[in-house]
Order: sequence, then structure tokens, then C-alpha cells
Amino acid sequence: MAERVLVMGSGGREHALAWKLAQSPLVQQVLVAPGNAGTVHSGKIRNSEVSVSNHSILAQFCKDHNVGLVVVGPEVPLAAGIVDDLTAAGVPCFGPSARASQLEASKSFSKAFMDRHGIPTARWGSFTDPEEACSYIRQASFPALVVKASGLAAGKGVIVAGDQEEACRAVLDIMKDKAFGSAGETVVVEELLEGEEVSCLCFSDGTNVSPMPPAQDHKRLLDGDLGPNTGGMGAYCPTPQVTGEQLQLIREMVLQKTVDGMKEEGAPYLGVLYAGLMLTKQGPKVLEFNCRFGDPECQVLMPLLNSDLYEVLLNTLNGKLASCPPVWHSSNSALTVVMASKGYPGPYEKGVEITGLTQVEEMGLQVFHAGTALKEGGVVSSGGRVLAVTAVRSSLETALQAANQGVAALGFPGAVYRHDIGHRAVAHLRQHRRGLTYKDSGVDIAAGNQLVDLIKPLAKATSRAGCNAELGGFAGLFDLKAAGFTDPILVSGTDGVGTKLKVAQACQQHGTLGQDLVAMCVNDVLAQGAEPLFFLDYFSCGALDVAMAASVIGGIAKACGLAGCTLLGGETAEMPGVYGPGEYDLAGFCVGAVERRALLPRMEDISEGDVLIGLASSGVHSNGFSLVRKVLEKAGLEYSAPSPFGPAGQTVGEALLTPTKIYSRLLMPIMRGGAVKAYAHITGGGLLENIPRVLPQGLAAEIDASRWSIPPVFSWLQREGGLSEEEMARTFNCGLGAVLVVSPPDVQRVLRQLQAHQEAWIVGSLTHKLSGVERVVVRNLERSLRVAPPPPGEAGDPLNGRLLGDGNVPLRRTRVGVLISGTGTNLQALMEQVKRPFSAAEIVVVISNRPGVLGLKRASLAGIQTRVVDHKQYGSRGEFDGTIDRVLEEFGVGVVCLAGFMRILTGPFVKKWTGKLLNIHPSLLPSFKGVNAQKQALQAGARVTGCTVHFVAEEVDAGAIIVQEAVPILVSDTEESLSQRIREAEHRAFPAALELVAGGGVRLGKDGGIVWNAAARG
Repeated sequence: MAERVLVMGSGGREHALAWKLAQSPLVQQVLVAPGNAGTVHSGKIRNSEVSVSNHSILAQFCKDHNVGLVVVGPEVPLAAGIVDDLTAAGVPCFGPSARASQLEASKSFSKAFMDRHGIPTARWGSFTDPEEACSYIRQASFPALVVKASGLAAGKGVIVAGDQEEACRAVLDIMKDKAFGSAGETVVVEELLEGEEVSCLCFSDGTNVSPMPPAQDHKRLLDGDLGPNTGGMGAYCPTPQVTGEQLQLIREMVLQKTVDGMKEEGAPYLGVLYAGLMLTKQGPKVLEFNCRFGDPECQVLMPLLNSDLYEVLLNTLNGKLASCPPVWHSSNSALTVVMASKGYPGPYEKGVEITGLTQVEEMGLQVFHAGTALKEGGVVSSGGRVLAVTAVRSSLETALQAANQGVAALGFPGAVYRHDIGHRAVAHLRQHRRGLTYKDSGVDIAAGNQLVDLIKPLAKATSRAGCNAELGGFAGLFDLKAAGFTDPILVSGTDGVGTKLKVAQACQQHGTLGQDLVAMCVNDVLAQGAEPLFFLDYFSCGALDVAMAASVIGGIAKACGLAGCTLLGGETAEMPGVYGPGEYDLAGFCVGAVERRALLPRMEDISEGDVLIGLASSGVHSNGFSLVRKVLEKAGLEYSAPSPFGPAGQTVGEALLTPTKIYSRLLMPIMRGGAVKAYAHITGGGLLENIPRVLPQGLAAEIDASRWSIPPVFSWLQREGGLSEEEMARTFNCGLGAVLVVSPPDVQRVLRQLQAHQEAWIVGSLTHKLSGVERVVVRNLERSLRVAPPPPGEAGDPLNGRLLGDGNVPLRRTRVGVLISGTGTNLQALMEQVKRPFSAAEIVVVISNRPGVLGLKRASLAGIQTRVVDHKQYGSRGEFDGTIDRVLEEFGVGVVCLAGFMRILTGPFVKKWTGKLLNIHPSLLPSFKGVNAQKQALQAGARVTGCTVHFVAEEVDAGAIIVQEAVPILVSDTEESLSQRIREAEHRAFPAALELVAGGGVRLGKDGGIVWNAAARG
């Protein structure tokens, strides 16, 4: 569901933030309080009159109006504790806490902090007595000519003096004449540094930093850096004066050190950290910190942000910057020129009419409003800095030219502005012009390095036993012994995604291709029974678009996590002239391993009568897209058209880009059990050519298409393309992504294990191959294609209720309540299960007897209602259980799961919920009941234990058993290692049991025993 966001502030910075947030498809509306004329009514953006100074009123407003995030623009509310107060009231707020905001609110605190943590800065002194300050100025061994009001002074509390006398006069103006009010009760006197001044901002999630491109502000009012100091008359980004080495140094020695220091001092820094720096001969030194976006730096940073700002802010608040870093447009420059009122920064006139705004935006420029208001339907000036005209172009020079043309086109009598924004950068570029570079040939090494920096944390997140996924070496290493293998055989596979690439490139949707690539390779190595260990990718293009490549490779990393393998490395090849604009190609390489005794297919064991189990595909997967595109061409259907075969509201392109399913995590535990004799990945060649690859020569497969659900896309392709039954079966998977060969006695057990996680069916069996008969015979395919179910969202939508019998009776999902006391790892497994479209269950409420536990956060992030029923607040167990019972009734719960719930429920509660109350225990009941089950098993010398999901009875751990999963006890096992493996088994067993109960496959009989219903779904 789209969110409503509130931006606090009224300047150009806040307009830029609102403008960028409004571009997010995840944002329904952006409110700006109080805002300006530019944010009154602009698409999703509206002004709000809510009081932002009264934090209680603001918090209630946010709750009443479903505001999901507050973004604080200016510094004063941050220092006043707005983030602390809103967060305490349950309203998410982006920005640092009041304690962390001291970095800006108190110059003396900031300087002392930098000294404590070894962050390079100018030499300094802090004073509350003007005479002492002046004495320091006269006696210092360095030019102590920078005088600052220690408190907040709206960006104007800094005076750079020409000599000692001027510096002393500045001290007296600030401290005695109160030029900046109470902000000047303490002054900081600093060494005057020489060098280039730059602004380096970053996002910080309290642990990690993600730097933004460096920018440069222009504080002086007039061209040539003349005139009085201002809040900022313009800015540009990025700054060519800052080298890559300097940026890395700034990141490590300033930004990361600051965030580490704040965390160490108990004030974790979440938000935007702004470091004003001087590039001296001794290296970068901090001039000051700000705790928010700069103004006007924000007006050049937001246009260069390629990522969704709303997602970036959420990732920052949720500690995900390392795995989801923002992506920036690296090939453009942004420049903004500020237009101020006549007389600024002194007394200025208000109410001056401004014209030409629409004309300027038609020039491809963005005008951000600051001091503007509406009067009689027109825009008038209402502040000192009034407008910021921003241009984004391929070079800094052209951006300056465009912005100046935009300023000249505006009608704003008496406006003051500069014509030379970026003059230092222009001079730097002219001075350093040289001969041809590799970049001139079309290969951008800096862009490649930026891409590597973006994907390093994504790859790191895929680390697993045997490999730490550190990118940057010449080759990658994998330790098979550390991964637990004793007699392994290595298995390798390579593949691409075919012309599905063309669909993604035409739709400009690249994020799902990574899963396609990983799935095609991983699903292939599974055919040998191999566990996927590591993956490498090859990405080639004509000109590297960092954002596009990061989207693709980010998808690869995410898919590696789904598959359980490490993204060990890859190659990015930029080849000008080989590929057209926006084109790229992909290849993937997966290496897995299997113990020699477990190698598949087991040809000698496969025999006539063995059963074929089919696993559902998600659609076309990644094969046959050349034919798909030909059918689309014949049908005259564009990718942007509404899909005739996908869910309502989905386009053709979106439906076709549904990612390929990855089967490794589902199948590996089942394969290790030995019941699977062979596995065929239904890839290129469809059903007819892939199943024979795993069968002995004398056997054939007979499958019946009426036994599985064929996705509507295949019916549409067959009908619109006039495709024969054989063509369909030889080209497409027709709804089966994989086929397993299983002995008849093992079929029901394997099927239950599969169906606990995804749709699977018995689709056929093996027979003796007769002479002249095909190796694979598909019966009823054409008929099944004609009667395939409608797309989701139409009659018989499998997402709204699975179909029974004649397909006319939809089943509702069973409403489930989960009781927890802690981190909620079993809860997470249950939540992941019920997200599956074929699940028979729906979690409607999570109840904890302890406030603030991680499990509640997991549920909230999944959009599930939560309740806290604190047992300490009740006088008896009966009162406590009664309250829980009322909450369950309120939500209409039909099944209750105890997932780490550390309270013993009373007899009346258990009786009421008999047959609807499930618990999981870390042993194979009836062995090792009660607490410390793992310790009991180890002390008893047992060779096997496991977990049990059972109906709850009044006697502890005595109810009827629904599902058990065995876990072998190793000689080297400790309580911790055994507990970890049992937890992994629990995360499989509990969802499986919930599906059986919720779907009607299992119920509690009158005699207290289990009753199985073979006709139930699942």
C-alpha cells in the first residue's frame, strides 16, 4: 500500500525532497508543512497547515492522517528532539536524534568530538568570555581568523576575518551585540584553512555510511566570491576537484569515523550527515558538520539520485544501507542558481510578483521554490532566498549555461543572483584538460569502479560456509571442507536468459533478470543432486549504465541468497560499438557439489512404475522467448498493453518478466533424504527433450496435462500463435518447472514435503519404451490448454481462494493467530509460508507477552497486526489467557500457532481451542519432553532427534503429532550446533503442519488422535 509522507520545512531543500519523494510509486501523497508556493498543489504534493513546533500535535496528526514517514528538512526541529518525540509516539521519522544533532547544534561539542575521535579539523578554541577569545586570536601560533557562533544561526553564524582586529570585532558582535542571539553565547575561534571547500554528504544508518557525490556551495552574494556571506547562492555537483582517492579518504577518515564515534558514545547517527570540508595540502579537514541536507546542495543532489528516495530513506532507517546502497547518475552534472530578493542578506522587499515559471520548466529546467507565496493566484516573493533554478546536463559548462538562461527567462524585478556558479570547477577542468583517455573511447573505468563499490556489499551478504564472498581479487576461493563435504564431486553449469533480455530492455525493467539467470544455472546443477555453492556472472554492454547494471547484478545477488549460493565474482565488460544504446547481455556460471554416494540421476534404481512429480513453474521462465516475441508481433500486442494472461492491472511486459523459480532450497533437504531418484529441469526443449535426459534408455515417460494447473500465458500463446501440441511441449515448460522421479512408496511423503512450500502434483509415471514410441508422451495437453484457469483476479483467482471439484467453489484462507515471546524466527518461517499464493493460511494477528521483542517488528514489517498482552500486568494466569482469547476472537482466528511462546496456557484456554492450537517442540516426541530437550538428547547418547509439531493438550508436550522431522546427532555436536540444525528443521516442519491443518488435510479426532483427509487441498 502506498504511503503518505510529510516533509517538514518551507525552503528550496524541502521542495526538492518533496519533488523527489513524489516520484516514488510507493508514495501516495507528499505533505509539506508549512511549504511554499511551489508545494501548494503539484501532482502528489500538497501543503499542510499542521503545527510542526508542537510535537504532540504533529504526532497525532500523523496517526490521524496515516502518515507513514516524516522527513525533517531544517536543523532547528532536529536539535529540539523532533525525531525522538515522533519515534516515541510510534511515527517513523527520518533524521538524527537530539543527542546526535549536537554535531551541528553545538560547534564546541562538534570540535571536541572530532578531537576525541581523531577526525581531522582546524585548530580551535571555545570561549564564553569575549576577552579570552580575543586574547586567543592575538596569541595563536596560526591565523585564528574564523569566528563561529557555537549554536544554530541559520547557516550564517560564521565570519572569516581578514586580520586579527576584524576577528576580534566579530567576537564582540556575536557575544556582546548578540548578532546571532543566544546562538552566540559561546564562540569557537578556528584556524583559517587554505584550499578548496567542498560539501560531502552521506546517508548513515547508524553503522554504515553511503556517500553522496561531492558538491560545492557558493556562500558569497556576488560573482567572484565577493559581497556578504549568505545562506548559499548556488551549488553544483559533482565537484571534479575531489579525486577518487580523496573521496575514499573522506569516507573512511571523516564520515565513517564520525558515525562510529557517535555509536561508541551512545548516540547512533541515523539520517543525513553533511561534512563541510577544506581540501588542504595536509589532506581533507572538517570545517563543520550539519545534520541534514544542505540548502542549496539538496537542489543538485536530488536530481542526480537515480534510486527511489523513499526506499533509500527506509533502508537508512532499517539499517540496510550496506545491502541496498543508493545509486546515482554518474554521467551528468547538476547546477543550481539561487535568486534572492533585493537587499538580501539584509532587509529585503516582499510581495514582488514572479513570472515565467512555466516557460523555464519547458526549457527542461527544474525551479525549486524557497521564499515564495501565492497571492491572488500568482506567485510572489516572501523571503530572502526565493528560487533555485536547477539544470542537469552532460557537462558542468552546459549545466551552467542552461541554468543562467533559465534565470534570465524569469520575471523577478530586482532579483539578485550570481552568474558564475561552478567557476572554480570550470577553471579546474580547463587547467587539467589533456589528451585522449580510455573514457573518450567509450570505456568509463570510474563508472565500473562505482558499480563494483555498489555490488560489493550485495555479494558480501551472500557469504556462506566455505566462502566469504569478498570481491576484488583475481579469482575466488571456495573451501569444500569448511562447507561440510567429505567425498564431493563438483558439478558446473552455465546458461543465459535468452531473448527475455529484449523484453526487459524494452520495458526498462531489469531487476528480475538476475533471478532468471541464477535459476537457469542453479536448477541445472540440481539435476546431478548438487548443492549450489557459488555463482559468477558476466555482464556485457556498449556503454555502462551504472544504475541499470546495479539493478541487474543486485537481482543476481538477491537470487543467490534465495538459492543458498555465494556470488563469488563476475565480469563487467564495456564494449563500445558491439551493443546499441541500452543493450546488454548476460551469462551465468554456477558450481555445486554433491557427495559421491548421492549423485543423481540414479539410473540403476530408476524402474518401470516409478512416479513422476511435477513442480509448478511461475510461467514461461526463461526459454522460448524468441517464439513468445513472434506471437506478440503476430497479435499486434505491445509490452505496455494490459496483459490478457496476467493478473488484473498487469501489463504484458510485467507478466512476461515474472522471474524463473529457484528450486534448490526446496529440493536439497528432500534430495538428501534419498527418495528422489532423478530430477529434470524443464528448460530449453520443454517437456519432450528434458525428461529423457535423466531416464535409462529402456524407459519412457507418460504424463497427463490434466493433472496440473497450466498458467494462462501458455493457453494464450497456443491460441494466438496457432501452435501445435508438439510445438508447445517441445518449446515451453507448460506449467512444470521441474519433474522428479520417485518410487511409489515414497510418493506421498515427498509430495507432502513439496506441497508445504509450493504447488506440486503427481503428473505421470514411467513405462517400458515401445519401439517407435516417443520417450515422452504428453496426454491431454491440447485439451488442458483450452480449459486452463483464468488469470489471477478473474473468476477462480487462486490468490483469492483455491478451487475444488468443478472449479466453482472458492475456498477462503484460514485465519491464523501466532503467539510469541521473543525473536520470532519460527514466526518468520510461518509468514514466508503464508505469503505463497497457494497457502491455505493467512496470519491476521501476532500477539506477544513481552513488549518490544524482535518478533513484533518482523510482523509489523510484513504488514501484520500486532498486540502486546504483557503477562506482568495481570493478577492471574486466567486473566492473562482471557485477554489473549478476546484478541483472538476479535480477529476471527481459526488456528493458533505457539511460536516460541514462553507461557503455560491454562486448562480452560486449551479446552476452548482444542484442535486449533499448534505447538512445536525441539525433539521427536514423546522423547525428551519439557525444557532443555537438546541437552537431554545429548546426555542420553541418542543418535537422532528432531522437532515435532503437535496439537496442544492440557498435559505438556502430549498432544497428537502432526509433523515430525528427524535431525541426526553428530559426534561433534554441542547444544548450540544441535539447536541450530533443529531450528532449521523447525522452519520447515511448522509451515508444513500449518498448511495441513489450515487446508483441512489433518484434524484432531474425537479420541484425541490424528484424522487425515486425503481429499483436502495441498
